[in-house]
Amino acid sequence: MSQFDYDLFVIGAGSGGVRAGRMAAGRGVKVAIAEDLYLGGTCVNVGCVPKKLYVYASHYADGFHEAKGFGLEAGDVKFDWPTLRDNKKTEISRLNGIYGNMLRNSGCDLIDGRAVVTGPNSVEVAGKTYTAERILVATGGWPFVPEFPGSEHVISSNEVFDLESFPQKVVVVGGGYIAVEFAGIFAGLGAHTELLYRGDMILRGFDEEIRQFTAKEIVKKGVNLSLNTNVVRIDKQADGSLLVEYTDGRKVEADQVLYATGRTPKTGGLGLEEAGVALADNGAIKVNDNFQSSVPSIYAIGDVIDRVQLTPVALAEGMALVRHLYAEGSAKVDYELIPTAVFCQPNIGTVGITEEQARERYDEIEVYCSEFRAMKHTLSGSDERTLMKLIVDKATDRVVGVHMVGDDAGEIIQGIAVALKAGATKAVFDSTIGIHPTAAEEFVTMRQPTRN
Repeated sequence: MSQFDYDLFVIGAGSGGVRAGRMAAGRGVKVAIAEDLYLGGTCVNVGCVPKKLYVYASHYADGFHEAKGFGLEAGDVKFDWPTLRDNKKTEISRLNGIYGNMLRNSGCDLIDGRAVVTGPNSVEVAGKTYTAERILVATGGWPFVPEFPGSEHVISSNEVFDLESFPQKVVVVGGGYIAVEFAGIFAGLGAHTELLYRGDMILRGFDEEIRQFTAKEIVKKGVNLSLNTNVVRIDKQADGSLLVEYTDGRKVEADQVLYATGRTPKTGGLGLEEAGVALADNGAIKVNDNFQSSVPSIYAIGDVIDRVQLTPVALAEGMALVRHLYAEGSAKVDYELIPTAVFCQPNIGTVGITEEQARERYDEIEVYCSEFRAMKHTLSGSDERTLMKLIVDKATDRVVGVHMVGDDAGEIIQGIAVALKAGATKAVFDSTIGIHPTAAEEFVTMRQPTRN
């Protein structure tokens, strides 16, 4: 009989924690999982899922307008924020129920409350102590908002989904995924939207050509883009509006200011340092290749270790850890060729390395690019354009990077990611017959490099 209450105690019922808990329980491991806020984690509650629903909503206004070119006339179109917000709440509640049922049906004990590590093999929740052979921390990340005069008046991605009323004037601060996506959401739903970024160009880390192209396209969609600019202070006015002062001297009024300036690992107040767990300067839990912390019985996965902050990565890490601990498998996760998407308007899909990285890594490369107006927009009247890009290592002919800006980019790149993981060469792309007429066929019909 075990000397512990549980074989595995998971702190955090987000994507990684739930997957690890379920898989371990399925192998006969006695598992408890504690969550005090978001059953299903950030992704389900205040992240990927509600965001994608809001992105869908933001496309409809353009769709109604573009339909005229196809002979379809819609009447006056009005947007009702409470309907979208409350329908979203209903869907998230449904998903919360599904997550709870999945955990319970798998044999996990679901504990409602904030868990604090009190020792290498002990956790306290609501005054009750539980012991476990191993503890897994999967608490994810938390929005970071810098302190400045008036910072208490801003909202983060945690609050943005459930606003009491829809803002007519919005300032979004940041240049990454969340900032660019929400700028598109607000603009698409009819708000006067300004995207403010302190750097030279949005979407740092993406291919430079993709960054430049996307910036031009989102401006076409009504987003006012202000680069090399930051907020100095925010003052709340008598009517409840916000007066925002910029570093360039401008002062603008806004109903809401959304800060999307990154996320930090959520490790504060968990008792980790007191238990001897080593943390990085930003609070991330330091782990080895087996996701083991400096305390051998304490493990961590997902955004809290700050490797790759993506839901599917947390899932992969959770599965790898369970294989390692309970099935004598490897804990190795392949972080190469991870596809990703930015659900701005139009979407970005990407897998592999950027052109800039390829030039540093390989002696010679070939770059294939195609920019065009999608067939749909020949009648819609929209001036939206699509960009597709292949990067090839000339010595091996292997395709090492694929990037796209355009409708359904994420859907298209997911399939191409499989090809790249399989080691596809440019010759393989060339020998693949395209599906006509689609935008995706362009990836297998680009024959001449645009540059070396």
